[in-house]
Amino acid sequence: MVRESVRFIISIVPVDPNSLPKDPVILQQMLVDLTAQLDKTQRLLAQLLAAKSGTRSEQLSADQLRLFAQELGAELPQAATEAEKDSKNDDDFPPGSGSGSGSDDEKQARPRGRRSLPAHLKRERIEHDLTEEEKHCAGCNQDLRPVGEESSERYEYIPAELLVIEDVCKTYACACTVKTATKPPQPIEKSTASASLLAQVIVSKVADHVPVHRQAKILRRFGVEIADQTMCGWMRQSAELLDLLYARLKQFVLSSKVVGTDDTPVKVLDRSLVRTTRKGRFWPYLGDRNHRAAVFDYTPTRERAGPERFLKSYRGYLQADAYVAYDSFFTNPERGMVEVACWAHTRRHFHQALDTDSARMGAVLAYIAQLYAVEKRARRSGVEGEQLRLLREQASQPVLTQLHGYLLKIRDQVLPKSEAGQAVSYALKNWAALTRYCEDGDLSIDNNHTERSLRGIAVGRNNWTFVGSDRGGRTMAVLRSFVASCELANVDPFAWFQDVLSRIGAHSIQQLDELLPHRWTAARR
Repeated sequence: MVRESVRFIISIVPVDPNSLPKDPVILQQMLVDLTAQLDKTQRLLAQLLAAKSGTRSEQLSADQLRLFAQELGAELPQAATEAEKDSKNDDDFPPGSGSGSGSDDEKQARPRGRRSLPAHLKRERIEHDLTEEEKHCAGCNQDLRPVGEESSERYEYIPAELLVIEDVCKTYACACTVKTATKPPQPIEKSTASASLLAQVIVSKVADHVPVHRQAKILRRFGVEIADQTMCGWMRQSAELLDLLYARLKQFVLSSKVVGTDDTPVKVLDRSLVRTTRKGRFWPYLGDRNHRAAVFDYTPTRERAGPERFLKSYRGYLQADAYVAYDSFFTNPERGMVEVACWAHTRRHFHQALDTDSARMGAVLAYIAQLYAVEKRARRSGVEGEQLRLLREQASQPVLTQLHGYLLKIRDQVLPKSEAGQAVSYALKNWAALTRYCEDGDLSIDNNHTERSLRGIAVGRNNWTFVGSDRGGRTMAVLRSFVASCELANVDPFAWFQDVLSRIGAHSIQQLDELLPHRWTAARR
């Protein structure tokens, strides 16, 4: 196998025999290094292929967990059965009074079969009757009498309409004066787009991921020609109109006790070079359960200055991955931020090393499965707050203690530069932040809810490919903030944009907060 690896390396990397060292020890070390690099490359290739075409689930079945426990014997008691007990012993802990904490990944079982059509939809009754001839029975020579009816429902799609609204302002005059009626203010002055059309363009692009050139193609079916640049300009001007409200949304999110954050890259068109893009960054910031909203920020780079500027006034818990840019936030006491790490991110490292060290990495994953089993039962029972903290102290803390001891034990058994070694080092280095969620029931075991908020960006960039400039990135961040906040508040983003864009120009600054998505529905009643 080693010979095949060496031949493969030599075939792709030209080697001059005269430049090789003569010392056998050095040559042996070079061979070891090259083989390790080849193994790493092959694993990376396998991960990329799996990410592209295969499943990305990191969950292990109960049978796999049981197998890992059997390999270790007494080292990991009950690790394999914990996942099974989770689904059976939901009443082990007393139910709480709240709605639960943690991520919203609990999905209710959907009923099978055809469901009733939504009652809120407008209905039109169409009666189908027999002809007069059919209402007469040829057998008994009598007329049939009505005895009932059978009904069924079906969806009918009515294509959208594009109307032209003509505003006519009448003028009156007398001997000394002339008066002209005024029309209602429009979101964008002297624009042909009403609030409803602006809302449609924004929601189609930001929520439904339809690029503006496809929207232009759809509008052509109505016989209307609107340039892509025009629609981009509408979105930019709408974001500028919502800028004060965006600042209020940011203030609301940063008043949370816990804020979750992450980042994802996006291609940005570089107009200084022909047909070239560079990388920008979107950063979501999600509030806690008492501040259900999301605000996005855009930065041209991934430098620390971006989150540092955004979080300048924040004091509280910050849950994120172990990106080095955040380190200075937690080491400086004046910043008033406390780090909470993400177990899902940590688990991912061990799962990636599972193929190369199944026994030890499987044992760690079994421990982590026990931690998640506690969280799952808590969510099902509605345990939160102080009750959740006590539950974690009772059920999770002993598992964490065993896991920490096991990581210390295997640290010297794995190669430091191997995937297993790096996974163990990552967990031990961030151990204080990883266990902090047990200190407060308002903290979550992972940052999955924030990672899910990036799905809209990830799906969108596969369609619109890139943003046109840094200003375009800023526009997308503002509009995406309101779309994501509407989704968290169960508000229709189209209805929200249509209403807010039509009113915000004449709205009092003191009453801006009532336009925020989480307050909008109540303010309209």
